[in-house]
Amino acid sequence: MTQAMSRVLALPHLQATHQLGGHLGRSLPAGTVLLLRGDLGSGKTSLVQGIGQGLGIIDAIVSPTFTLINEYPEGRVPLYHLDLYRLDAGAIAPLNIDAYWDGSEYPPGIVAIEWAERLPYRPAEYVDILLEHDPISDTLQQGADGAEGRRATFSAVGHRAINLMQHLALPVV
Repeated sequence: MTQAMSRVLALPHLQATHQLGGHLGRSLPAGTVLLLRGDLGSGKTSLVQGIGQGLGIIDAIVSPTFTLINEYPEGRVPLYHLDLYRLDAGAIAPLNIDAYWDGSEYPPGIVAIEWAERLPYRPAEYVDILLEHDPISDTLQQGADGAEGRRATFSAVGHRAINLMQHLALPVV
């Protein structure tokens, strides 16, 4: 039986999403898989940009919607940023993306997969992050950038991911 745990974090503005990503980039160990879900404009790429900054990556991090995978090897640990928006499950299977998280072909790093709900299979251990509109934080405080409030729901699956989430001090933003 797979173990799981969840946590919710309010993100009242885009800067908070970026700051959360920076914290994750400074904190997460190599071998972490982040499955990112949420509607268009929910902050998935912004979160990954923050992760890259937290890892010390200097290159601009852009969504790999058309390239599918962007690799950033120069950070504290490598960042592998995948975007499955344009693909269906049948097109994903032959890509062998599990090579990014199983260590068979690439050095261990942080694997961040946007539109992860399209994956036909999951790693044994991962942190699922659902980014979504949060009407409560919208009512309380609209972000200085004019963006609507969001919330991030973290769900850790597997013993190692649960242990990671239990010891990861998520910032109050």
